[in-house]
Amino acid sequence: MLVYIIRRLIQSIPALIGIAIFSFILLHIVPGGPAQTLLGPHQTPQRIAAINRALGLNKPLYVQFWIWFVNLLHGNFGYSYSFNQPVLTVIGQYLPHTIAIVVVAIMISHLIAIILGTIQGYFRNRWFDHVITTITFFFWSMPVFWLAIMVVLVFSIYLGWFPSGGINFTNGGPAGFVGYVDHATLPILVLVLATVASWARFMRSSMIDSMLQDYIRTARSKGLSELAVVFKHALRNSLLPIITLFGLSIPSLFGGALVVELVFNYPGMGLLFWNAANERDYPILLGIIMIIGLLTVVGNLLADILYSLVDPRISYK
Repeated sequence: MLVYIIRRLIQSIPALIGIAIFSFILLHIVPGGPAQTLLGPHQTPQRIAAINRALGLNKPLYVQFWIWFVNLLHGNFGYSYSFNQPVLTVIGQYLPHTIAIVVVAIMISHLIAIILGTIQGYFRNRWFDHVITTITFFFWSMPVFWLAIMVVLVFSIYLGWFPSGGINFTNGGPAGFVGYVDHATLPILVLVLATVASWARFMRSSMIDSMLQDYIRTARSKGLSELAVVFKHALRNSLLPIITLFGLSIPSLFGGALVVELVFNYPGMGLLFWNAANERDYPILLGIIMIIGLLTVVGNLLADILYSLVDPRISYK
């Protein structure tokens, strides 16, 4: 297993280098730049040129990339133009908030999807299956930003159960934790509602396929109870597509978190990315892209490891 993990990490290096190259080029060919943003209405060609020289943006693009990439290999993500702080310091302030809601959303979504998909697969084409499919597709078809606005309207404005945005954990201790949970609940709820439908459909299809296999008929012929047949035999084999989605869901969840954090003014990576894009803060944008790419690689690696734990037939020796 250790050899396989090392081999996968080595194989991911070209992918991360490709992400670095394309993201760097795409960000720098977009019209505008940090000089125009920093100067605002006081910009002149002379001042823009002076700031570009100070930031090293007047050099050829390949030279800029090489300088940034060498610094990246040394663990230096650069210096933020807008925050006047190292990139890693800024990201370190925002990343834990996004990881908190994304990890919790993944756990809750997968748990609900497994339960719903298992029941739907067992009672396929019955009234329960149709009702759950209608409800989940109702939320899945909604744009994330509109769903977030509706959640704020219902749970924050009409019912007053949760705050409509921001975050509060300045008190510390239990009170600070409760305040943090209050502000993070609605963003997590939106991410769960927006993603659970697709995962439940995968689980349903996988469960239907498993229930039609020969080993299920064999288990029933041995006199096993339906609970044992479903949970011990069918469910375990049906989990493989969900495990695949675990690794693939990380980029999409971070993308959804961007919209959710904007609506709720939640201080996470999504809000940071949006503000950095408006400020043309290239080091922040590149740092976020590389970290999300790294998390995606790690997520896919974890999915492969979970494969071997769920299905003993899979070995990475």
